[in-house]
Amino acid sequence: MSLEENKSIVRRWIEAYNKRNLDFDEFIASDYIDHTNKVDRDGLIQLFDMGFKAFPDWHETIEDIIAEGDKVWVRLSYTGTHKGEFMGLPPTGKKITSKAVDIYRIVNGKLAEYWNVTDNVDIFKQIGAIEITEKGKKLFPEDAK
Repeated sequence: MSLEENKSIVRRWIEAYNKRNLDFDEFIASDYIDHTNKVDRDGLIQLFDMGFKAFPDWHETIEDIIAEGDKVWVRLSYTGTHKGEFMGLPPTGKKITSKAVDIYRIVNGKLAEYWNVTDNVDIFKQIGAIEITEKGKKLFPEDAK
């Protein structure tokens, strides 16, 4: 597949994700592996179910997209409101914003592998699960906000 076709697959995946219209058969290879969350295709479906319950308005925006070989890199910004239980934490109603970098490997027109870099500490700070200590506020004043 061409680099543009691979980027198109990832764009359509994120669009479907934002619309909650995910067709796993269309997008996800049967032997898919998520290297970040350590799940296969079935585990991915469970992750999305948990995520959509915790942040029902979760929305991802592609900031940059780059393809090379069989891989597509996406720099994303995202928002969501914590309205359901998330990793054992009760809903706070707090809106979060953050950024991430996703890497997908495309095989035969489907997502076959995935890697993600997200500042999860920032997310937990925004929903109030982590508080910055006084020493931390002095060392990292930008993070104290």
